[in-house]
Amino acid sequence: MAGAGSSPDARTADDQTAAARTVLVTGATGYIGGRLVPRLLDAGHRVKMLVRSPEKIAGVPWLDDVEVIRSSLDDSAALEEALQGVDVLYYLVHSMAAGSGFEAKEKAMAGLVANAAAAASVGRIVYLGGLHPRNTALSTHMRSREAVGEVFLSGPVDAIVFQAGVVIGSGSASFEMIRHLAETLPLMPAPSWVRNRIEAIAVRDVLYYLVGAASLAEQLNRTFDIGSRDVLTYAGMMKEYAAEAGLPPRPVLALPVPAPRLAGLWVALVTPIPLSMSVPLVQSLQHDAVSAEHDIDNFIRQPDGGLTGYRRAVGLALGKERDGQVETTWANAGADADPLPSDPGWAGHRVYVDERTFASDVDPRRVWTIIEGIGGRNGWYSLPLAWSVRGWLDKLSGGAGLLRGRRHPHHLVAGEVVDWWRVERIERGRLLRLRAEMRAPGRAWLELCVEPDGAGSRYRQRAIFFPKGLSGRLYWLAVLPFHSIIFPAMSRNITAAARRLSAEEKSGAAEHGAGRPGAGEARPSP
Repeated sequence: MAGAGSSPDARTADDQTAAARTVLVTGATGYIGGRLVPRLLDAGHRVKMLVRSPEKIAGVPWLDDVEVIRSSLDDSAALEEALQGVDVLYYLVHSMAAGSGFEAKEKAMAGLVANAAAAASVGRIVYLGGLHPRNTALSTHMRSREAVGEVFLSGPVDAIVFQAGVVIGSGSASFEMIRHLAETLPLMPAPSWVRNRIEAIAVRDVLYYLVGAASLAEQLNRTFDIGSRDVLTYAGMMKEYAAEAGLPPRPVLALPVPAPRLAGLWVALVTPIPLSMSVPLVQSLQHDAVSAEHDIDNFIRQPDGGLTGYRRAVGLALGKERDGQVETTWANAGADADPLPSDPGWAGHRVYVDERTFASDVDPRRVWTIIEGIGGRNGWYSLPLAWSVRGWLDKLSGGAGLLRGRRHPHHLVAGEVVDWWRVERIERGRLLRLRAEMRAPGRAWLELCVEPDGAGSRYRQRAIFFPKGLSGRLYWLAVLPFHSIIFPAMSRNITAAARRLSAEEKSGAAEHGAGRPGAGEARPSP
């Protein structure tokens, strides 16, 4: 850890806001980056974003307030150009599932970024790494995050490297892992590492420190451990979650074996986290993760009201989910994929299509409400058992499964996750196109569309599959019997749900007119 001077007076939030900077955020489509950008804007900073897929942020409310640059970090010329005039670079890029050799790739990428920042005369790099013990053999992913931090600290541009432990917030992978384990298992057999001491941190406090780093006047080149100062075992975190969520006590049986890979598989099966992420997450818990110093207090004072304790962070996250106010989720930062080729002709692909239409007297707006609310707790309006079985089969093969849910119960934007699908295109009021992220020998999409038809509406539904080789064609033949049951029922039930919603709204409006407050707010039900 590089040395640094000390500041006699910690910065106040007002002091930080007053020192406006031009900043470039990488990883802005990720869980932390997607929340950091609007907070930097609120603090008065000019924000630029470097993203590979701008369509992922097409629906965010702050889009018109930022400069979006379409490029990738391995394009050094474009990166150096994007960094011109930038005071602070936020490096929030880290892959949990980049395959073999990713350590060397991430280290090389960090070196390229550091050199480009120096060439553009950037004043500071801010990096968010992981909290870990010193002088201990680390997991592959924690070792990679440490190495990236060292690249920046030894590079030509001053760097602030924050080291945070388990991040607790609505939609975070760590929170979802704790939540599903506690809610699914009344008795939790667990490996010995559940006794390890963990200092979690609320996502709001991570963002507070990241924003504060932009305006610090000192020349700093060092790491800072950041956490809640609230130290629990991992077993204690699950028990505290259960208490905050109003669940019965959750006994945790710590078995005398570490078994990180087996535990990662178990986590993948009972939580929304896929195997590619659950294994590195579990491996990162093999050691204590507690702050070794609190020097950050000398430079950025604690938030008003103090740091957020673990139990309160859980309560805030649950409240955000309950109120449908989840800003970003771990799942929405998934990998890019090629878009669906345009009709007609499907760009020369071999393609299978299952198309259904259903005409009704229901207002198209009500049908759209059901379409946009599909998935998650609202379900898929046909044979829940069949969808559940397919989800578990996908989980067992290392795929996404159905447990990812959705960020908001009623509203979608492009790039968001809906169970094992991702929103590829949305034309609000008319078209929703979902791209499958399940394991299958080919690429699949599901289109749901509604349009006016006389005094009513016409609902159209298309399942589209581009097979990969013979296995893809055999797969399509194998699922055809299920499609012949699921998809007709789905089209009928979506229209029926829209009809019920229309009737409930009319009934609510009548009751409201008769003096019952709060009526007329019916939402779709599965």
